[in-house]
Amino acid sequence: MKKLCVLSGMIVLVVGAVVIQAEPNKRTLVVTSSNRATNELLVYDTSGALVQTVPTGGQGGVGGNAGGVAASNGTVAVVNFGSQTVSIFNQGTAGFEWRQTISTATPPVSVAFGKDHLYILGTTMVESHRIDGGTIEPSADGQVALLQADGSAAQVGVVGNQLVITEKSGAVEVADLRAGAVVGQAVAVPLPAGSDTPLGLVTRGDNGYVTIAHSDEIALVKNGSVVALVATGSGFPTGPGQQAPCWLALTGPYLFSSNSPSHSISRVLATGHKLVLDAPVAAHTTGTPTDIAADEDLLAVIESNAGGMAHITQFSIDEDGDLMQVTTSAIASRANGVAIVRER
Repeated sequence: MKKLCVLSGMIVLVVGAVVIQAEPNKRTLVVTSSNRATNELLVYDTSGALVQTVPTGGQGGVGGNAGGVAASNGTVAVVNFGSQTVSIFNQGTAGFEWRQTISTATPPVSVAFGKDHLYILGTTMVESHRIDGGTIEPSADGQVALLQADGSAAQVGVVGNQLVITEKSGAVEVADLRAGAVVGQAVAVPLPAGSDTPLGLVTRGDNGYVTIAHSDEIALVKNGSVVALVATGSGFPTGPGQQAPCWLALTGPYLFSSNSPSHSISRVLATGHKLVLDAPVAAHTTGTPTDIAADEDLLAVIESNAGGMAHITQFSIDEDGDLMQVTTSAIASRANGVAIVRER
């Protein structure tokens, strides 16, 4: 029986002959949340040092999801599952500062930034909040009920003029956006026969990449349909496959999946219409990977360990998509969510 998922420098991007490099002298930070009863934003530098701890003013306690922390243009959103709020932080010269707290309709599990909205996925519905200047409107301008609405909501992301949502009990769904606000009703994305337990996702443009964990698959969702599928459990070209891809990160052409029961990270080549398993095992993890984020040349992974503890592990990504572990930092709680923030 396959195990359930427990929870779930410089890049070089090559486009033709053009090499795009990250700006020099820009500090890179990795953020997560402690997920304790008294929740905190934890900020690490690329040496693995904890450089800042900021109370969220809310309660943690979320699990089995991804995207519990999201970042955009120096703003960070953190879910407070236990207090049914989302905390917003802005990055300034002295570090991250609490900006505001937003109450949510249902306990939040995942957040995602769009062009001018913050989207919050709760246990039974998804809601949208307009971003006005540096402030996020506390009142939702749209709410849509989930198809399953049974507490198994896993992650939300933006694909073009829609949201894509996963629920672990068996649904991948999309909801329309109108002027950035979520509207109408959620519509199921038909999954191939036998596909079981959708979990993590990552988006770019009109493409949504979704893990189907207990079927050892990653799907490409486009315009509300699955247009490509790759198996991670078959091995390539020989050898054991990696079970239960749970959570995803995307940078350049490389899609990285964290495989919780296999304690590994796989690498997939991702285009607008195709998925190709490139490396079943791009790296091993010591603990169980529960969330993952990538930006330019850096991959960050949250790993849960025995005794309610966690690690945040950072890998460098070279131009071929190869991973090299550069640091790992112990966290004295079962942390949730991870995002990479480039200093402005």
